Amino acid sequence: MNTKVMIAGVELKNPVMTASGTFGSGMEYSEFVDLNRLGAVVTKGVANVPWAGNPTPRVAETYGGMLNAIGLQNPGIDVFLDRDVPFLQKYDTKIIVNVCGKTVEDYLEVVEKLGDAPVDMLEINVSCPNVKEGAIAFGQKADCLFDITSKIRAKAKQPVIMKLSPNVTDIAEMARAAQAGGADAVSLINTITGMKIDIHRRTFALKNKTGGLSGPAIKPVAVRMVYQASQAVKIPVIGMGGIASAEDAIEFILAGASAVAVGAMNFVNPYLTEEVVSGIEAYMKQYQVENLTDLIGAVRE
Repeated sequence: MNTKVMIAGVELKNPVMTASGTFGSGMEYSEFVDLNRLGAVVTKGVANVPWAGNPTPRVAETYGGMLNAIGLQNPGIDVFLDRDVPFLQKYDTKIIVNVCGKTVEDYLEVVEKLGDAPVDMLEINVSCPNVKEGAIAFGQKADCLFDITSKIRAKAKQPVIMKLSPNVTDIAEMARAAQAGGADAVSLINTITGMKIDIHRRTFALKNKTGGLSGPAIKPVAVRMVYQASQAVKIPVIGMGGIASAEDAIEFILAGASAVAVGAMNFVNPYLTEEVVSGIEAYMKQYQVENLTDLIGAVRE
């Protein structure tokens, strides 16, 4: 039974990875999960300088999920290179660094600093709904997405994954723009913009007013968008959005995802990523699937 998948020339032992922003760099979760079992660890977003993030409250529970407006709080690339990368190097898993920024120059600075670092791929977050400085525009306009993708691709030494926003009219158009700009893969979906109001205090549950909705509530939307994107482009698609079980992960793979990322549900069940790996293996054994790649996009009409 072969669970290996190939993403932009990088071989993963299995298709299961972590979704950025829900796993840190794996330090805390390493007490619960054997990181060696994962196909890859995708780090929390890292910027060229430290970010404080948004004011609190910035997390709110919702039916079937959660809203967050963390605002990509992070210690900056220099601390990340000194602390997080050496930690992840101790494990037999691929390292994917999520890169965030407020301007094209911000992104490029981080990409260049990561050029000689021992990391396997870069995931470019142009789709966070909680950064007010304009980064969201990169992920919502096809021409902007093409422009930033092509500039990053020209500077990056590692394969580039563009993380797409679901807050668009046509996800296939955005996937094609990323591919045209030179992206080696796309990942989707990021969170869906939502809002919660505290009816007793008659105020917003989040200081930011809006936040990113994640968790099982968004899974049907995510599966649909992953299917549409995989039909639109020839590059690999990494699927995420509400995965709470191996069955959910397999659904994304059948829809066309070459790999999957577990996100918000890590907060509910810190053992989940490893359980998804085991569940996929059990499914393959049950249905006598020899190669996981045979399942990618295998949904029948």
